[in-house]
Amino acid sequence: METITRRQGVVKAQSNAAQGLRDLFLVELKDIYWSEKTMVGAIEKITKNASSPELVRALKNHLTETEGQISRLEKVFYSIGSKAVARKCASMEGLIKESNSILKDTAFGPVRDAGIIAVVQKMEHYGIASYGTLHSYAVTLGEERAEQLLAMTLKEEKKNDVVLSKIATADINP
Repeated sequence: METITRRQGVVKAQSNAAQGLRDLFLVELKDIYWSEKTMVGAIEKITKNASSPELVRALKNHLTETEGQISRLEKVFYSIGSKAVARKCASMEGLIKESNSILKDTAFGPVRDAGIIAVVQKMEHYGIASYGTLHSYAVTLGEERAEQLLAMTLKEEKKNDVVLSKIATADINP
């Protein structure tokens, strides 16, 4: 039997800390669920502040997809026999604060649009990392339905990132 020794600087876990991959899977699902639900309001606000018609269309499409992703996450929770519960995500909270700063620090027009694209892409990259990890956990845990649902969302997140890059390089940044 392997003994675990305590090292200086190691953070003591809470009494309800995740003990296995399934527990961690659930913790991360709660995080992304909160993120997606909170992002709806942020995207609505960002969309009102975009000037490029193409960017506005892309953001409105993103909003619709985000609402679908929330519904899909609820199906993931159900598929693993858990209730859909949100857990505040410090990373997404920071990105939403950053989006507010971008709006305050830029004038309406192409520069603000470039800032909007940058911050929304950061949100997308967070989503890509989260859904990629969750998909991997679902595969390992043998959660086939969750795996399928998470793969669909991961594909959407990657597609949205590409769309935003194209808008930035073709229309906004020049």
